[in-house]
Amino acid sequence: MEPEERVTRRPLERELVSRGVRMTHQRRLLVQIIQGADGHLDAIALWQRARSQDPTINKVTVYRTLAMLKKYGLVDELDLMHLEGGRHYYEAKTTRDHIHLACLKCGRIQEFESSLFEKLKGQIEREQQFRINTVRVEAGGVCDRCK
Repeated sequence: MEPEERVTRRPLERELVSRGVRMTHQRRLLVQIIQGADGHLDAIALWQRARSQDPTINKVTVYRTLAMLKKYGLVDELDLMHLEGGRHYYEAKTTRDHIHLACLKCGRIQEFESSLFEKLKGQIEREQQFRINTVRVEAGGVCDRCK
């Protein structure tokens, strides 16, 4: 990724508050963990991180919060090339769409953002007269560390 094209996450808590969502302590904690994650979390990893800060948080709260965030279009649910089986991962939506690069050797996930990807989306919208709401692109291959 070029430095000027860093992936920028949308501010989840502010987005929820602007939609009138009541921010409980546990909801705020989960949102902060998702927002600050340096990788992609599945529901269990999110629950485990939250439990280390609040032992009373349960899995139901995690799943309900993820469902709410998905409903408002604030998180993406990814399968990341099914490298870990059928698990689903979550990340805060970004200000621009990006491509996930999954190393099929070591499992590392990288994010790639490009103005060419934005141009391609624009071309699809113009030529197909199709309004794009969500884009998920994953590429599987071998990363620079494993080649």
